[in-house]
Amino acid sequence: MPQIHFLDVTNRDGVQTARTGLSKFGKTMVNFYLGRLGVAQSEIGFPFLFHEVPYVRAQVALAEAGAMGELRLSGWCRGVPGDVEKAVPLGLRHYNLSISTSDYMIQNKFRGRLDRAAIIREMTAAVAVAKDADAETIGVNAEDGSRTDDGFLLEFALAAKEAGADRVRYCDTIGGDTPDRIRERFAKLAAATAMPIETHCHNDLGMAVANSVSGALGDLEAGQDAWINTCVNGIGERSGNADLLSTILAFRHGFGLSAEIGDALDLSWARRFALWASYAFGQALPYNQVGVGVNAFAHESGIHADGALKDHGNYELYDESTLGPFPSDWHARGGRVVLTGKAGFRHVMDGLEVEPADEELAFQLVQLCNAMTGRPLTDDELRLIAAYPRELALMFPGQLGEG
Repeated sequence: MPQIHFLDVTNRDGVQTARTGLSKFGKTMVNFYLGRLGVAQSEIGFPFLFHEVPYVRAQVALAEAGAMGELRLSGWCRGVPGDVEKAVPLGLRHYNLSISTSDYMIQNKFRGRLDRAAIIREMTAAVAVAKDADAETIGVNAEDGSRTDDGFLLEFALAAKEAGADRVRYCDTIGGDTPDRIRERFAKLAAATAMPIETHCHNDLGMAVANSVSGALGDLEAGQDAWINTCVNGIGERSGNADLLSTILAFRHGFGLSAEIGDALDLSWARRFALWASYAFGQALPYNQVGVGVNAFAHESGIHADGALKDHGNYELYDESTLGPFPSDWHARGGRVVLTGKAGFRHVMDGLEVEPADEELAFQLVQLCNAMTGRPLTDDELRLIAAYPRELALMFPGQLGEG
C-alpha cells in the first residue's frame, strides 16, 4: 500500500526566510529534532557552497554516530553537474537537484540562456554525476512546476527517471495552486511516470497545507508513495511553506482522509521543536498556531468552556497531550540562575544530569555555539553538545584550542 513520507526543508527553504536567520549550530538542532520526531528526511542545506562544508561534515558524522536516529540527510543542489561534483566528496547519500521548468521562468529568469532542451540536458547530466557517486536516492525538482504545462512536465519527469532519478519534486513556487488542481495534476503525472511526485507548496494564498495534502492524495490514487515537503512552524520564503505539524495532523485527524504514514512519527517532541524554533529564529508563534500556539487548546466562550470541561473531545479535535510538554529550560528560569560561563558549566551539566563525553571540548563548543547563536543555549542544545562534542567539533575547523 502506498505511504506518506515527510521530507522537511527547514534547513534549506526555511532558513531563507527574510528578516531572520539560523546559525549552522541551529541547523544542526533542526536535524536533531527532525530525527526525534521520526521524519524521514531532512534537506540539510547547500553542500556545494564553501561555507556549508564544515557543517555538512559534522551532520554526516553526527548521523553516523546515531545522534539523529533514522533521519536521512539530503543536499540541495542546482540541477547542474558542477554543483553535484562539489557536493559528492562530503559523503551525503541523498540529493535533490533543482532547475526551473516553466516557460515564464525560461523567458524571464534564464532570458535566453537556457531553453527546454538545455534544461533537460543540464538536469540529466547532474543526475548522472550523483548516480556515478552511488547516491542512494535522487530527487529532481521542477521549480515553478505549477506554472509548467503538462506536456513539458511529463517530458522532464520521464527524462529524470531515465537518467536515474527516484522522485520528481513539483514546486508550487509562487503558491498559486489550488487543492483540486494539484491533486489532479499529481495523479496524472504519477500515473504516467510510475514514480512519486513530491509536493513543495508555498503559502501565498494560505493553502500550502491543503495543497500538500491534496497533491499527496493524487500520488496515492496513482499507486505511488507521496513525499511531502514541510518547514517547522510553516516558515519559509514570503508567506512560508507547508507547516510540518499541521500537515502531519491533517493526515492523522482530517475527516475522510485514509492514508498510511510510513514514517515512525513521535509527536511528543512537537512542542519542544516548535518552541525551540521560535526562540532560535526569533519569530514569535502566533497565538493560534496549530497545535503549539498558546491558544491552540484555550477556551473562552461559556458554551465551549463548559463542553471542554465535561469532555475535551466536545471542542477539541485531538488530545493536546500527544504533542508533548512545553519546554521549561534552564536559561528561561526566573530568579537566580547560573548559565554556562566557565564557573557555571559543571553546575549546569550536573543540573541537567548530563556527563559530557569530553568535558573540556564540550565547554569550548558551548562557548563557540553561544557566540554563534548570540543567545543562551537551551537544554536540548547543551545535551547534544555534551553527548557528541567530537562530531560537533567538525563545524569549527581550526577554532578549538587545547584544554
